[in-house]
Amino acid sequence: MASWRVCDLRTLVAVVCGLLTTIVLGLGIWRAVVRIQRGTYAPPASIPTGFCRNGGTWANGRCICPEEWKGLRCTIANFCENSTCDSFTFGRIPVGSYGSSFETCEKDTLNAGHPRATRMCSLTEDGEIKLKKPEIGNCNLNLEILEKQVNSATTNISTISKEAQILTANVGMLTPGNITSATKVVGQIFNTSREASAEAKVIAVSTVSQLLAASEDVFQEAASEDDNTFATLVQEMEAYSLSLGNNSVVSPNVALQGVVLSSGNSTGSTGVRFTVLKGSSSSLVSGSTHVDTNVNSISTDAMTELQIWLQPLKNNTNSCSFIVYQNDKLFQSKTFKTKLNFTQKVISGKTDGKGDDQSASVEMAFRPQHNPKEFKLHSYACVFWNFSKKDWDTNGCHKDRGAGDFVRCRCNHTTNFAVLMSFKKNYKYPESLDVLSTVGCALSISGLALTIIFQIVTRRVRKTSVTWVLVSLCTSMLIFNLLFVFGIENSNKKLSANDAQDTDSNSNEKPKAETVDPVNPTCTAVAALLHYFLLVTFTWSGLSAAQLYYLLIRTMKPLPQRFILFISLIGWGVPAIVVAVTVGIIFSQNSASEWQLKYRQEAICWLAVLDDNDFIRSPLLWSLILPVTIILIINVVIFIVITVKVLWKNNQNLTSTKKFSSLKKILSTLSIAVVFGVTWILAFFMLTDNEDIRIIFSYIFCLLNTTQGLQIFIFYTVRTPIFQNEASKVLRSLSSSAGRVKMMSSAPSMRLRVRMYNMLKAWPTLNEHFRLLDPSVVTEETTLSESDQTQVPTQ
Repeated sequence: MASWRVCDLRTLVAVVCGLLTTIVLGLGIWRAVVRIQRGTYAPPASIPTGFCRNGGTWANGRCICPEEWKGLRCTIANFCENSTCDSFTFGRIPVGSYGSSFETCEKDTLNAGHPRATRMCSLTEDGEIKLKKPEIGNCNLNLEILEKQVNSATTNISTISKEAQILTANVGMLTPGNITSATKVVGQIFNTSREASAEAKVIAVSTVSQLLAASEDVFQEAASEDDNTFATLVQEMEAYSLSLGNNSVVSPNVALQGVVLSSGNSTGSTGVRFTVLKGSSSSLVSGSTHVDTNVNSISTDAMTELQIWLQPLKNNTNSCSFIVYQNDKLFQSKTFKTKLNFTQKVISGKTDGKGDDQSASVEMAFRPQHNPKEFKLHSYACVFWNFSKKDWDTNGCHKDRGAGDFVRCRCNHTTNFAVLMSFKKNYKYPESLDVLSTVGCALSISGLALTIIFQIVTRRVRKTSVTWVLVSLCTSMLIFNLLFVFGIENSNKKLSANDAQDTDSNSNEKPKAETVDPVNPTCTAVAALLHYFLLVTFTWSGLSAAQLYYLLIRTMKPLPQRFILFISLIGWGVPAIVVAVTVGIIFSQNSASEWQLKYRQEAICWLAVLDDNDFIRSPLLWSLILPVTIILIINVVIFIVITVKVLWKNNQNLTSTKKFSSLKKILSTLSIAVVFGVTWILAFFMLTDNEDIRIIFSYIFCLLNTTQGLQIFIFYTVRTPIFQNEASKVLRSLSSSAGRVKMMSSAPSMRLRVRMYNMLKAWPTLNEHFRLLDPSVVTEETTLSESDQTQVPTQ
């Protein structure tokens, strides 16, 4: 029992805290080493770096080459070199495209800034790349004038076709008005009543291809002004494609194919299959399409991009045609909105059946064009363009069971078909909290709870004025830690693991948008609460610094009146205003279905980090990093002032200051640093580009800040005399109970030791050696030790 009394409580606490710190630190170092080793010995990628040459990118199992290159690795030239002809200079021109001259129209002309000439780079039947002669334009003719000329038939149609092609060559300069005028001009060129030459119509196809390269925004604005123009052009192109016989016209963004059916075609005969093949680039070139006649169904393979099988149901059908558009810009939907850059191909099937009856058996197979690493197909609908509704419609079309990488459709009529697809982003949900974070947060939660209880219960005994600030700081930090442990993980993580694609569903309902954003209001609420309580924590940290500055530096000036009320309004109210304003601004700038993922992340319930281009608009920057940085700068300045002027300043005239040991100075400095949140500065070192250094600082940051609550408990509760005295009483009580139990079980042995003690004490020579065994001496030394402890200054 005496051994328990002489036990130094501070030594016991130091040992326990040292063990806990060593365990947590060891876990952090171990995790950092494992993380670095995993990053260093990562398995090599399946496709080596630099496999795709000349600007090619690896996607969907192949190299996607720029228009100027083709081949397996984008190493085969697919362009005409720089050239000069008739005083005009041209740069590289991809095969199948027109190139603009460097010479432009002068400023005082109608077409100022537009190229004065264009030149075609073509591929001959022998496979030779060849440049055609330049087509020189008229700088005083614009698309509006051409529109008037084609309507009045005052100018040769071939000339109008060439001028329209030249004026649309520079797609970056096209306006919505230019798109509308060019569409009307080209539509009239395809009109059979204009009797345009075959060459003029081929050039018009190139003009349509150039128009399809314009931006989506320009097309949307043009459609809002006049949505009948696009429909007229599509219908005129369908009529033109039926006149091609068995020929084709291919441009980078549109291809037309005519097919003459065998004579005597009747109901029940075999059909025609039109295939668009995968190429090394995203553009259509000669050989990109293929036609099979007298076939019974679609038949896809690894090189198939899109396929349609058509079987006429009327016995008077003599020919059919197909048109493939590389995108859907001519089909501006009011109900389906696109946000991604995925190619939405449109395929048209048409027969020469008399009247409006276009009954046919149609099967289609589309290969979804998306990056499978970032997105996954969620659902799709088989649709056709309804000219009456001026939008996509599902009437007469339904889903067919998918096969491999394709989605399949069936329709009972011919027209312009597409598949409206909706995608879900492949979010990389992080794993649950590791051992380091869990242990650190658990220790902090326990320490903060005990500190709050201790500060409230012993406030009158301690007679201190900093209780409310410290309790508020600990309360906000405790709630933040609880939310972090139990709410940071998004519940959508479990749903994502069991999320199945809706591609095999019989429902052919049109999706409303190209992307499906996951909805989780609970996660948004947790993110807002985490945002709020972290701001509250740092605000109270700054207020604690301000209060200590008044108490220790400006000691002659009293605190302002109603200081507690004033700082309470700041500590709990200002963060609420910041969070409310942030949420309000984001909600007002985005739709109801999008604002949540503009405010928070989907991977975890925390503030969103936007792309590099939009980082300046990120809520994490303006509503958290910026205010926290300002508070940290102020706290660090006050910390340095207090450390230099108070804690480490030696006054030779004061004996107590001389006896203030360096260890106590260090502990006092650390206790203030913990409350001021100085360790959060390590977060800025995590922004380095060196992966290994970033990992090391990440784990140091995690180690110090997840255990911040434990540190506060040690410095502001364990080290106080009141806590130590109460803990000593508990230990004495436990030791007394253990001693009584032990005494009852070993009474004979105790009597023997008492007899030996009395005998030895009778010997004068040995009396001094056993003086420490005297109970009175033990009681005296213990009392002195306790009195020493009560004189230790608290921080």
